[in-house]
Formats: sequence, C-alpha cells, structure tokens
Amino acid sequence: MQGKQDMPDNNQGLQAEWWRGAAIYQIYPRSFLDDKGDGIGDLKGITIKLDYIRFLGFDAIWISPFFTSPMDDFGYDVQDYRAVDPIFGTLDDFRQLLEQAHAKGLKVIIDQVYSHTSIKHAWFEESRQDKTNPKADWYVWVDPKPDGSPPNNWQSVFTSSAWTWDARRCQYYLHNFLASQPDLNLHNPAVQDALLDVARFWLDLGVDGFRLDAINYGMHDQQLRDNPPAEDAGSATRPADMQVAIYSSTHKRMPQFLEKLRVVMDSYPDRFTVAEVGGPLAPQAMKTYTQGSNRLNTAYSFEFLAAEDFCAQQFAEILGQWSNDLSEGWPSWAFSNHDVPRVASRWGSQVDHERGVLLAALLLISLRGNIFIYQGEELGLTQSDIPYSQLQDPEAIKNWPHTLGRDGARTPMPWDASKVNAGFSTGTPWLPMDDSHAALAAAQQIAGISSMLRSFRRWIKLRRDTPVLRLGDQSDLKAQDGVLRFKRQLDGQVIFCEFNLSPDVKSKAVVVPRDRILANVGMKYDTADLPPWSGHLFDLY
Repeated sequence: MQGKQDMPDNNQGLQAEWWRGAAIYQIYPRSFLDDKGDGIGDLKGITIKLDYIRFLGFDAIWISPFFTSPMDDFGYDVQDYRAVDPIFGTLDDFRQLLEQAHAKGLKVIIDQVYSHTSIKHAWFEESRQDKTNPKADWYVWVDPKPDGSPPNNWQSVFTSSAWTWDARRCQYYLHNFLASQPDLNLHNPAVQDALLDVARFWLDLGVDGFRLDAINYGMHDQQLRDNPPAEDAGSATRPADMQVAIYSSTHKRMPQFLEKLRVVMDSYPDRFTVAEVGGPLAPQAMKTYTQGSNRLNTAYSFEFLAAEDFCAQQFAEILGQWSNDLSEGWPSWAFSNHDVPRVASRWGSQVDHERGVLLAALLLISLRGNIFIYQGEELGLTQSDIPYSQLQDPEAIKNWPHTLGRDGARTPMPWDASKVNAGFSTGTPWLPMDDSHAALAAAQQIAGISSMLRSFRRWIKLRRDTPVLRLGDQSDLKAQDGVLRFKRQLDGQVIFCEFNLSPDVKSKAVVVPRDRILANVGMKYDTADLPPWSGHLFDLY
C-alpha cells in the first residue's frame, strides 16, 4: 500500500463552489407529482415534494423542460423559451417553486435547449416564410442536390434522414432529432445573442444553473461533408448508429459560444452549467467544453447510461479518462435518466434486485465529480414494460420493437401504495402506473428502517459530510478479475473503494476493522472474502 506521505493532494486548499461534487436530483415533471388531477405532473407537485428531496439530502434539483411546447418530444421541442406550458402551471408557479426551494437550501437547475426549437416556435415560422426575411438564416437551410435529394448523408438520432423538405422555401432544413425539432443555426451571432437573452431571463428570475441539452449538436459542419460509417454498425437498429456524427455534431467553434455563455453566467453569483454530451465523441467533447475557467462547469455523457451491465473493466476505462487536473475540467456522472432504461433493470438483472440497486448507488456516491440521481432511483424502480398501444415516446413508436424506448423510464412516481395511482394523481396518468412499483413507494420505504431509500439517504449524507468523497482526487484506479478498486484522497485522508462486480468470491485488498468501514453492500466484516456483487468504502488512513 502506498504510504500517506506519498499521496499527492492536487485539491489541497480548494475553495469548493456549491456545485462541485454536488448530488443533484433529476425531476421529470410530467411523472413526478400531479397536483391538478389531470394525470400529468406539474410545478406545484414539485413544490409539494421539496421536503422529500431535502429529506434525502440533495444539494440541488434539475427539472426537465416545462416550457410551452406542442410536446412532440415532451418539452424538448420548445415553442416559447420564456413561458411555462399550461399543463405544468404558470410562471408564478415556477417563481413559488424557486422561492420555496431556496428557502429549504436547494438549488434549482433547469434545462436549456439551444440546439433546436419546435417547428411551431415563432422564430422558425418566420424563418421558413422565404429566403430574405430577418430570421432566414436562424435555422439550417440548404438547397437540394441536383437530383432533389438531401445535401448529405446525415441521419437523425430518432428517425432516418436529418433533412426534411420544406415547400415554402424549396429547401431542406436540418433536424438532428424529430422533423418537428429544426436545428438552430448557432453559427449566426444573432441566434447566439437571442439564446443568451433567454439565459438572462431565467437567471434574472433566480435559477441557479442550466443543464444544456444535446449541446454538442448545436453547430454543424458548414461544408456539409458526409459523416463516415461506424466501424461496429452491424447490430445497429437506427441509421444514426450506422455512422459517426463527426460533421453533424461536436463542431470546433462550439466552445466559442460556450465562452460567451460563461461570461453571462459569471455576471450572476454562484451559477452553474452542466452539458449533456452524447455520441462516441463525447469523452473528448466533455473535456473541451469544461476545460479552463471560461467555459462550462461540468458535463456528462451516456457512457454509464449506455452500459448494459456491471463490468469492472468498462467502468475503469470510463473513469480513467479523467485525471485530477482541475484545468482539464470536472466530470459528472449519472446511471439513469429520462432517456435510458433504468439502471435497476440494466445492471440489477445480474443480481438480486435490491443488492444490485444498492451496489450501483454506493458506486455512484464514491465517484469523483458531480452525481445525478434520477427520480425513483432511490426507490429502486425498474424499467416498466409499456405495451405498444400505450406508448407515448416518438422514438419508441418509430423503432418498435427494436428499442426499449424511453417511456419505461418515465412512468409516474409511486408515492404511497395505499392511494389511487400510488399517490401520483387522482386522474388517469399520462403513462400507465406500473403495478410492481407500488410496493416500492416512497411512503413505505421512508417508514422502513432498512429500505433502499434509507440507504440512499445515508450515503448521500456521507458524501455531503465527507470532503474527500465530494472533492477529493481519484487514484490507483484498477479493474482486475471483476473487481474495481480506487482511492479517493484529500488533505491527507484516504478512502479506499472496492467493488466486486462479479458473481464469484474474491479476496479483499485489505481487511480492516468494522469501525473503519464507512459504507458497504453485501459485505462480511473481519474476513478476507469479498462476496459476489459487494462493495465497501473504508478509511485507509
């Protein structure tokens, strides 16, 4: 073992911002709590449950879009950036939510969708009228090839071609997602200025930060070069997965826009930005978008979100992409969100459900960076099986049955098993309530002494109260024979993290007394055995 005197502390004397190392709770408002009784969650429902989130010990909440929208992509197709959609409430409802969250010590982060708008946004309606109007160049319009076909081979993430013909302009427009989500032209300074004004609107209201949706799709290659084919596309079920989006995403000029956004953010105290970055180019883009002190605070990708099972080697490779150099950027991690199958089903299928849920949770709270926990993860909710006739997700409907879609991760939160719809709504929920989730409802788990929720709460508190877990460096990262090991260190304290992500008994690296164990899953004390699917954190010094 490396001695204490040999352990460098790159973060010594670090004055931590509130967000650095924070635990952030993601709320998908449609499915959180319905106060009105129409089967759709709303802002007042979130306000009602702020005490629950504070009880769990989170530092902040991230609320998925609640802006005016035709809801083709359930809010990620924004029709008005500065207005609340009536299904979620009013702007006054949001102000009250913000005020009460701050009074309870919770920061509030909201989505900003800068890569595209709804086709019904006033900007697009003006832009599509002709080629000479003031907003003619606010979206990506391109003439067809001589044979009338689209200008290149770019594919939409959700459907097929990323180009749709518009008869009014006699041109194609770009959409990296649904055809009803036209891409903004962020190469245009006027578009950038308009989006920065949107940011100021919400910052003036008092929001604490932004999650930037699909920001790496915000700029396109102006030469319109074809994307190259993916090397491992044999099992792909979507055209977008058959190519590498090097020209339709991750443009080299995007950091310049992020620097402009950072100037705006820094004009307000203690504000925070996190980027969502998808695709195979994500690891480098995350660093590019967060390096230095004049871009974003942090970013996360889909590497863990796409991982299909517990795999020590894969986890080590993902974590090993980041050093402890703060100038490189600061990572964020999530195991579940509204876009992917729930981690309890993806990883928990290898092991007893509760053991898998808790093992994933303990691993997450031990990581260097920020952590995002999606609503219901603390309850151990599994992915719901939604029949085709009840699907709402346009991606799932388009690609059925070859994709699980996103509806199964968006079913309503179960609050109280004794109430209709498990306490989510008195009306018919917009997605069916999963009957198996009622047994995992929050009220029942809060009442239980050893529930999954109680373990989440205990470990989030451990992370919040332990600077080395929240801010410390990561070192000695190793994956060997199904076991993942690493150290967290800060100001001379070292915590050893060890996870047996295999079905076989392994040997512990170190046997320590029970009083040095900070947290554990499935662990036997005072033995050299590391049981299958187990993990623990302990004070090394």
